[in-house]
Amino acid sequence: MKVKGTRFATIDYRNEDVITFSEGLVGFETCRRFVLISSRPESAFRWLQSLDEPALAFLVIDPAQYVQGYEPTVQEAVATSLELAEETPRMVLTTVSIPPGKPNDLTLNLAAPIVVNAATRQARQVVLEGEAYTMRHRVFPQGDRESQEAAA
Repeated sequence: MKVKGTRFATIDYRNEDVITFSEGLVGFETCRRFVLISSRPESAFRWLQSLDEPALAFLVIDPAQYVQGYEPTVQEAVATSLELAEETPRMVLTTVSIPPGKPNDLTLNLAAPIVVNAATRQARQVVLEGEAYTMRHRVFPQGDRESQEAAA
C-alpha cells in the first residue's frame, strides 16, 4: 500500500506495518493509523507518520536510549485494552522535541509515552499520573553543554 506524505513523499507500507490508536493521540484524536519510518538506518530516531493526515508525523525514540530505568506504569485498564500480558512483546516510544539548531536541547515527553502491543500493533498514548516524569525531560543537562562549550 502507499500513502503520499508531505515529509517523506510516497510511503510504501503493508497492513502489518500499521499501528492503530483506537483513541488517537492526545490532541490528534482523529488520527488513528500510523507507521514507523526510519529516515536513516543507523539512527535511533524514527518518525511516527500518520496515514490519516499525511502532513502529521512525530519524531519518536525508545526512551531507554537516553533514560536509564524508565518504566512507566501502565494502568490495568490500558493494559487490558491493549491486550498486554506480562509476556506480550511491546514497544515504548516517547515523542522528541529538538529546537531548530539546538540539538543539545533535545527533550523527551516522558509524561505521555506511547505504548504499543508489538503483536497486535494496537497502541495508546498513556498520560501518566503524578510528577515522576515530565513532558520536557532534558536529555543533556544544561551544565554539561555549557562545560563542553567552555572546553572547546
